[in-house]
Amino acid sequence: MARRPRLELAGVPLHVIQRGNNRALCFLADGDRHMYLKFLGDAAARHRCSVHAYVLMPNHVHLLVTPTEPGAVAAMMQDLGRRYVRLFNDIHERTGTLWEGRYKAAMVDTERYFLTCQRYIELNPVRARLVDHPASFRWSTYRHYALGAKNPLVIAHELVLRLATGETARREAYTALFDEPLGAEALDKIRSCTNKGWAIGTEEFVRWIETALGRPAKAPRRGRPKKSMPEAKDATTEMLI
Repeated sequence: MARRPRLELAGVPLHVIQRGNNRALCFLADGDRHMYLKFLGDAAARHRCSVHAYVLMPNHVHLLVTPTEPGAVAAMMQDLGRRYVRLFNDIHERTGTLWEGRYKAAMVDTERYFLTCQRYIELNPVRARLVDHPASFRWSTYRHYALGAKNPLVIAHELVLRLATGETARREAYTALFDEPLGAEALDKIRSCTNKGWAIGTEEFVRWIETALGRPAKAPRRGRPKKSMPEAKDATTEMLI
């Protein structure tokens, strides 16, 4: 069965997840992380993608990135993966694959879910109990936005820039976003949509994506077919996946 093409449009952010094969570590030392970020920056510039947020977990990576044209993120990830895996294998005297198949990606509704998705990414180390606060984790973009630790790789999205006028006020506004925990519904939506390749957003956003691409951007309705008898119609239950 042919693989479903990824959803990707110019100017629409993507939440990307790439996992280590069989949950294996994809970073064994800080030097690996520095190397990955260097190659990520090179690939993003070469393929004209804006990296808004990231977190480098021990066995997987999250990115929030906007392409300038369809296919740019795919080209960026291929470029990055090829360079990183080759050097990683050489440095650590290993062979074979590092990543678990294709990366996962989902288009993100900017007005409704972008900042939620960015918080989701930067809170990953807290949910994994690696740290108590995102500021304590070196390998994410939280310090860039909240503490002013400049990161040349990062290009802030317009929504972040609109949080406040001036860097100090913007950092305070960004930090305040983390005062409230992410709700279970938002967590489930981001996880499910990204793993399955569906758009993360409102019904209006999904319809717009489907019209632009000419194909589905959300999971199909599931359940037993409706019976033809009128009295059975109310008893039919459907479940959205």
